[in-house]
Amino acid sequence: MSFYVLSLVLTAAVLHAGWNLLSKKTQGRTPFIWLVYTASSVVYLPILLFTVSKETTIWSLPILWFSLASSVLHLGYYIILQKGYRSADLSVVYPLARGSGPLFSSLAAILFLNELLKIPTTIGLCLIIAGVLLIAGLSFKRKVKKETIPGVTYGVLTGLFIALYTINDTIAVKFYGLPPLTLTFGTNLLSSVLLFPVLLLKKDEVKREIRLHKGIIIAIAVLSPAAYILILEALKYAPLTVVAPARESSIVLGVWMGSRVFNEEDGRRRLIASLLILCGIIALGLS
Repeated sequence: MSFYVLSLVLTAAVLHAGWNLLSKKTQGRTPFIWLVYTASSVVYLPILLFTVSKETTIWSLPILWFSLASSVLHLGYYIILQKGYRSADLSVVYPLARGSGPLFSSLAAILFLNELLKIPTTIGLCLIIAGVLLIAGLSFKRKVKKETIPGVTYGVLTGLFIALYTINDTIAVKFYGLPPLTLTFGTNLLSSVLLFPVLLLKKDEVKREIRLHKGIIIAIAVLSPAAYILILEALKYAPLTVVAPARESSIVLGVWMGSRVFNEEDGRRRLIASLLILCGIIALGLS
């Protein structure tokens, strides 16, 4: 991995952990999600228009279809992620979401693409599963397990959507040559459009979110697409098996933020679990 690609990926990891921290503070519902996507479209439209002369294509049928598929998958991802943040700690949901994505991708490759179960893959899967069990509070104390179940459930479901939209967007960028900025803008714009009918019934909630979280909405609208655009840009120069493990360094940062900012319990145990998950992802990348 070149220094340029590494800098893109690590910057994206910091931005990603940062906007998830902000998102956890709001515990936003559908109106909040719609406002983020809408604000993001407004913020990035001038940047997109500025790059029109530099891009070979600004709109095409592949961009439309890949953006539509990505928007549906991202909506599922964001809605489930926010439900997770409303019901559990950041240091539970975030590492499980980021760790289970590569886990699902690897299992799908083995089960449906006839890829061999190599030693690094086996080690990686075992490490990720061990990290998940540790975060879940592998214990005979029923209370701990019961409290953690929602976070584990939503975290793993979020990871499933991460795996799906990552595959979709990687194909769009690597095999169809779609510009990362254009794909991300199209995804956010279509997500805003798809959610709009729901918002017609929740106008009061929209006003409330603007009043309470205007600054956070704008911050996430900038940081979230920026982090993803950097990853898509990195994928143009390096394979997914290299970019994905480095990207997930945000897991450790996210757990640390959850422990420090929100004073979440079991910080040391969850940090160890996140390191296991990260090592597992790296092992998958080496397979």
